[in-house]
Amino acid sequence: MVHEMTTKDGAPFDRVQLESLMRRRLFYTPSFDIYGGVSGLYDYGPPGCALQNNIVTTWREHFVLKENMLEVDCTMLTPHEVLKTSGHVDKFADWMCKDPDTGEIFRADHLVEEVLESRLKGDKQARGQTVAVDEEDPKKKKKKVKNITAVKLDHAVVTEYEEVLAKIDNYSGEELGLLMEKYDIKNPATNGKLDPPMAFNLMFQTSIGPSSNLAGYLRPETAQGQFVNFQKLLEFNQQSMPFASASIGKSFRNEISPRAGLLRVREFLMAEIEHFVDPEGGKKHPRFDEVKDVELELLNREVQLSGKTTVETTKIGTAVETGIVDNETLGYFLARIQLFLLKLGIDQKKIRFRQHMANEMAHYAADCWDAELLTSYGWIECVGCADRSAYDLTVHMKKTGAPLVVREPRKEPLKIEEWQVELNKKEFGPKFKKDGKRVEAAIDALSQELREKLSLDLEKEGKIVVDVAGVGDGKVEVPKELITIEKRTRVENVREYTPNVIEPSFGIGRILYVLCEHVYWTRKEDEARGILSFPPTVAPTKVLIVPLSSHDDFKPFVRTLSDKLADIGISSRVDDSGASIGKRYSRNDELGTPLGITIDFQSVKDNSFTLRDRDSTKQVRASLDDICHAISNLVNGREHWDGVFARLPEFKGQEVD
Repeated sequence: MVHEMTTKDGAPFDRVQLESLMRRRLFYTPSFDIYGGVSGLYDYGPPGCALQNNIVTTWREHFVLKENMLEVDCTMLTPHEVLKTSGHVDKFADWMCKDPDTGEIFRADHLVEEVLESRLKGDKQARGQTVAVDEEDPKKKKKKVKNITAVKLDHAVVTEYEEVLAKIDNYSGEELGLLMEKYDIKNPATNGKLDPPMAFNLMFQTSIGPSSNLAGYLRPETAQGQFVNFQKLLEFNQQSMPFASASIGKSFRNEISPRAGLLRVREFLMAEIEHFVDPEGGKKHPRFDEVKDVELELLNREVQLSGKTTVETTKIGTAVETGIVDNETLGYFLARIQLFLLKLGIDQKKIRFRQHMANEMAHYAADCWDAELLTSYGWIECVGCADRSAYDLTVHMKKTGAPLVVREPRKEPLKIEEWQVELNKKEFGPKFKKDGKRVEAAIDALSQELREKLSLDLEKEGKIVVDVAGVGDGKVEVPKELITIEKRTRVENVREYTPNVIEPSFGIGRILYVLCEHVYWTRKEDEARGILSFPPTVAPTKVLIVPLSSHDDFKPFVRTLSDKLADIGISSRVDDSGASIGKRYSRNDELGTPLGITIDFQSVKDNSFTLRDRDSTKQVRASLDDICHAISNLVNGREHWDGVFARLPEFKGQEVD
C-alpha cells in the first residue's frame, strides 16, 4: 500500500524540494500569508495562473469543442431549496472525530489511513528497508502522523492493514469507529482518545439578501446549475438528443482537515460535463468506436472488496463488452479522460481508474469511476466519472413541476391498453366540496393494478373505497354514479422520457499539482535546481528571450521578437539580467519554460537566432521566420523537438555559466 513516487526520469522523488520550488517561484502561496494564512486556501501567482489557464484551454479544446458541448456559467450562490432537493443538504458529508480534550478535529478515514500507513512504514524500517519520510512544515500547527516507529509487524497484521487500506473509501462512520477501536487509533500528537465519528456537512452556508430570510450555500459542485437549466438547453439544442453541457467555475467544500497542499482545499476550480443520454438502448455513444482500443488500468470494486489493489490493463471496448464498465457512454468518457490527461503531460504509468464501492458511491450515482493519479501522497482522485442515472432531473422536476423531460415523435404510433378513470365532474364537486381536489388527486395516482381491482369492486358493490390522507378517517367512498373505470386503448404518437446523465468531473487544481509532480526532475550535474518539463501546449510561458548582454544593439531585436510572438499568440518573457546565459536558462527551466531564444552579435549581423530546447538543452540556429514557425508548431502540438532539431541547423555554444 505504500507507493514509491519517482521523478520524470525515474529518480527518487523529493516533494519538499518541488514544493519549495513552486512556492519560491510563486506558482502558489498560502492565502493571507502575512496574517498567518487560513488552512485549505491558496492563491495562484503568475506561473500558476498561466498554467491553470492553459489546462482549462486544453480542456475546452479537448471536450467542449471536440464534442460540440453547450458551455454555461452558472451562479455560485445556490438557494437552500435547490440543494435540499438534490440531496446535498442531507447527504453531502464526511466523517469527523473530535478530541474532547484539545478540541482538535480529524477526518476519520484519513486518520485511519495515515496511522496504518505509518505502521506499515515502520514495519519496513524494522526490516531494514529504506522509507521516505515527509518533512513537517513548521508553519502547520496541526500534527500529522510524523513519528514512524520501527516496529516489525506479523505478516498477518501487514496483510490485514493492507486489506483495510484497499477498502478505506467503503467504510461507514460506524465502521470507521470500530476500526479506530480495534487498532487503538488516537490523536497522533497527544495520544488522547477520540470521540466516535460523526457526519459533518461540507457545504458553506450563507444567507441571500439583507433580511437573511433566504438561506443558501456556496455551491459544492457546478452540476446543479446545468440540471435546472436542462429544458432551456434542450430547446437551444433544437430538441436534439443526446447532447452535453459543460461548466467551468469555482466550487466550495468546508473540508474537515485540509492537508496535502493543493490536493485538498476549501475553494477550487472545477470543470464538469453533463452528458444527457437516452436510457433506452443501453446508453450507446456514437463515437465509441474511436476509443474502443484505448487501454486503461482498471481497479474494479470486486478486487478492492477482496482487500487488493491489483489493476488490470483492459481495452475500454472489452471492459464495456464484459460489463466491467456499465455502458458505452461511460466507457467513452473514461477513455477521453485518459487521452486528455496524457495531452497535459501526465505520466501514463501513473494513471489508474478505480471503481467506487457501494458505501462510497454518491447518493445519486448508479456507477462511478475515478481517474486516480500517483503522487508523493499516494493515489489521488483527480477526475470522477459518474453515471448519475435520471436522479437529478427527476427530483427537480418532482419538486418544481418543471417539465425536465425529452418529448420526441415516435417512428410508429404506440398502442397502450390501460385502465382509465372518468369522473362525473358535475356531481363530484358538490359531493366532496373542499376535499374534492384531494380525492381527485388520490384517484389519479392509482396504479393500473389497483384500478383493475377497483373496477371489479365498482361492478360488484356499486362503489369503491380510496385511501385519501387528511380526509375523514382516511377512507373515502366513491359511488358508481360519480366514477367510471374502463379498459381502453390509448395511442401515443410522442415518447416522453427523463434522460440519464453521465458526468465527468475534473478537479483542475489537483490536476495542476499532480502535473507538476509528474514533470519534475533534476539534472545530475545540478541536482539543487529542479526542472518542470511541461509540454509546450500547457507551459505557463512558452519562450524565454535572452539577449547575450544589455548592449543597446540587442534592444530592437528583443522588441521585434516579443511583438512577433505576441502576434501569433505565444507568451514570452525577457531575461536581460546580468547573470550568465546558463544561469538565466536554468532558472527558467524551474518555471517550465520549454523554449529559449538567444540574441547575440550574429543576430545583429544576419537576423538569425538560436532556439534552445529545455529538456535536451540542444540548440538550432535559423532565421526569425523559421524560428517563429518552429515555435508555433511546437506550442500547438503540430511538431516535436526532434523534428525541429532534424530540419534546422544545430548550434553549439552559449550554454555556459
